[in-house]
Amino acid sequence: MERFFKLKENGTNVSTELMAGLTTFFAMSYIIFVNPDMLSITGMPKGAVFLATIFAAAIGTLVMALFANVPYAQAPGMGLNAFFTFTVCSQLGFSWEQALAMVFICGIVNILITVTKIRKSIIKAIPVSLQHAIGGGIGIFIAYIGIKNAGLLQFTSDPGKNVILEGGTVISDASAVPALVNLNNPTVILALIGIAITVILLLLRVKGAILISIVATTLIGIPMGVVDLSQIGTTQSVTESFEQLGTTIGAAFGSNGFVSLFNDASKLPLVLMTIFAFSLSDTFDTIGTFIGTGRKSGIFSEEDEKTMETSTGFKSKMDKALFADAIATSIGALLGTSNTTTYVESAAGIGAGGRTGLTSLATAVLFLLCIFLAPVAGIVPAAATAPALIIVGVMMLSSFKEIQWDDLDEAIPAFFAGIFMALVYSISYGIAAGFIFYCIVKLVRGKLKEVHPILLVSTLLFIANFVILAII
Repeated sequence: MERFFKLKENGTNVSTELMAGLTTFFAMSYIIFVNPDMLSITGMPKGAVFLATIFAAAIGTLVMALFANVPYAQAPGMGLNAFFTFTVCSQLGFSWEQALAMVFICGIVNILITVTKIRKSIIKAIPVSLQHAIGGGIGIFIAYIGIKNAGLLQFTSDPGKNVILEGGTVISDASAVPALVNLNNPTVILALIGIAITVILLLLRVKGAILISIVATTLIGIPMGVVDLSQIGTTQSVTESFEQLGTTIGAAFGSNGFVSLFNDASKLPLVLMTIFAFSLSDTFDTIGTFIGTGRKSGIFSEEDEKTMETSTGFKSKMDKALFADAIATSIGALLGTSNTTTYVESAAGIGAGGRTGLTSLATAVLFLLCIFLAPVAGIVPAAATAPALIIVGVMMLSSFKEIQWDDLDEAIPAFFAGIFMALVYSISYGIAAGFIFYCIVKLVRGKLKEVHPILLVSTLLFIANFVILAII
C-alpha cells in the first residue's frame, strides 16, 4: 500500500488517508438520496437511479484512486443532474434514454479533449468571468429547484392583466409571479425544519452535516405523517432496485436512446449544443475543483498545471485525474445516471489530510456499502432532500465574488450567463445568452478579434439553435 500510493512521498499515512476518505464520504453522500429524487422526475425508476448513483460514484472514485492516485471522489454532479432533468428532458423534450446517450457522448468528448491539446484551447476560449458566472448561475438554479421541491412556492396572478389569449381561450397568464405559500402544510413545515437543521449543522461545522440533516428530517417526518414507514422493504428493496437497474443499464444504446437521438435531422443542432453544454459545465466544474483545492494542498503544483496545458496524453497528475473524471461520465451514463463528475466536497477530505488515492479508495468502499440502504432510500421525502439542494446552491454562489460587477463589459455577459440562467430556468440558455452578450460587448467595443474562435463558433451555433426552435 505504501509503495502503490506513495504515502511517505506525499507526507501522509494510512490512518490519515482513511479518516480523510470517511470525511469526504460524509460530505458528499447526500447525493445517493438527492440524485434519485431528481432524476426520477424524468420517468427513470428511482431504485435504478439509486444503485446507478452508488455504482457510478464508486467506480469513478476507484479510477481516480488507482489511476490518478489523488484524493478526489466522484459522483453524479449537482447542477448537471438539474440540467439533465429540467432542461434536457422537461424543456427540450428529450427522453431520459436520449439524455443518457448525450451524457455518454459528453464523456467520450471529454476523454478526447483530455488526451489532446484541444483541452487547452477550450480552457482559454471561455473568459474566466463567464466561467465563474456559469458556476454561480448553476448555484441559483439548484437553490431555486430546492425551494420549489420544498413546496415553499406558489404562483399567484392578477386576473385580467397581461393575460395571453388564443382564439378566446386563456393559454397563459403573463402576470403570474412566485409567492410564498401559507405555512400550514406538514410537508412545507418539515422542509423548513430540514433547512434549519442543515444550516445549524453547517454553521457548527459538523462533518456530514447535509447527510445528517437528510436523515434527521426524514425521522422527524415520521410522527408528522409525511414519511410512511410501511413503505420500507415494499417500494424499493435491494432486489427490486437491481431489477430496475436492468432497465437503465445500456438504455443509452437502445431504440429510445442513440437510435432515436439522430433520427430527426432538424434536431441535430439542438442535440450538438446540448452535448456541448453538458461537456462545458462538466469540464470547467472539474478543472475549477482541481485547481482550487489542489494548489493549496500541493496535490497539483503549478508545474503540473503547466505540463497539463502544453502536453498530450498522461504526462501530468492532473492529466490522469481529468481522464478519470471523463471515464466516470461515460460509465455513469451506461449505468443510468447523469454526468458523474469530481466533487468539490473532496476538499473536506483534503482538509482532513488526504493526499493520495487511498483517500479515494476509502470513499469508494463506503459508497458501495450504501447499497444496503436501498430499502429505506425510497421513504426519504423531497422535504428532506430539498434543503440539500438549497445549501449546495448557496455554496456555489461564491463563484460570483470573482466577477467585477462594477465593470459593465464583464457584468453584462456574467448576468446573462449566471442570474439569467435561473430566471429562464435553463442552464444551457443561460450559457448561450452569456456567450451572445459577450460577443456583443466585444463587437461594440471594437474588440471582436479578442473573442476566441471556439467561443465565436459556439455562439453562432447557439443562435442557429434559437432560430431553428423558433421555426419548428
